[in-house]
Amino acid sequence: MAGSNRSASHTTTGRVWASNSNPVSHRPLATTEDTSARLIDAAAALRKALRKMRFSSPVAHVYNPLEYAWGCYESYLRRYASGPKRIVFIGMNPGPFGMVQTGVPFGEVKAVREWLGLNGPICKPLKEHPRRPVLGLDCQRSEVSGQRLWGLFARRFGSPEKFFREHFVLNYCPLAFMEDSGRNRTPDKLPASEKASLFKACDKNLRQAIQILKPDWLIGVGDFAFRRAETVFPQGIPKVGQILHPSPANPAANRSWAEIATRQLEQLEVW
Repeated sequence: MAGSNRSASHTTTGRVWASNSNPVSHRPLATTEDTSARLIDAAAALRKALRKMRFSSPVAHVYNPLEYAWGCYESYLRRYASGPKRIVFIGMNPGPFGMVQTGVPFGEVKAVREWLGLNGPICKPLKEHPRRPVLGLDCQRSEVSGQRLWGLFARRFGSPEKFFREHFVLNYCPLAFMEDSGRNRTPDKLPASEKASLFKACDKNLRQAIQILKPDWLIGVGDFAFRRAETVFPQGIPKVGQILHPSPANPAANRSWAEIATRQLEQLEVW
């Protein structure tokens, strides 16, 4: 999850699962517009599939940024899904002060507004929790996970154009789940029957996104995303790796997360 992810790995070494097969080429003949349009269509199909799903107590509220923040997410895809990528990072699901607010994966408001330079219509979920209002780009709270992730990319690459030349960031699940208290409930804590339907739709979308972007590497940000990635791509094409989740709920991430994540990517020979 872009916010609290208590299932995130506490290890400080990268993890990888890959077969001896050659990685898929990430340089097919496709235009920027083709890539963006296909990702937008895939996200719209996922949005439609998720509308049919219902979730039981203790889940009291479900936010889907692909509904109320679609304009900003679509802008993200149109601007930065510029053709195939070598590396795709995948998170768990939206955090309350990240993608929930902006529609962008790990979408800490300042990073989205000032570094990514994105804007777009952001409305309200149909059923809003009073303790978790959606304020969009006016939200004053910072999502630590997104601040750390996009901060690392900004420091290493300087401009978003240089980062997105070979990289992209997605979330596995676009839904945020909240209990009556406003507490986050992560997808892995849902009942088995609800997880089965949700994961089936999200697996399909991830498979489509990777077919479109054709990366050599799919990097799970945290343990949950890594496990879903290796489940969807058991043959190791693309190669699947893991970095430490940047959530402050993960004690290891509070000790030089950027340095740990960089070292993990270097050990995997991704960077």
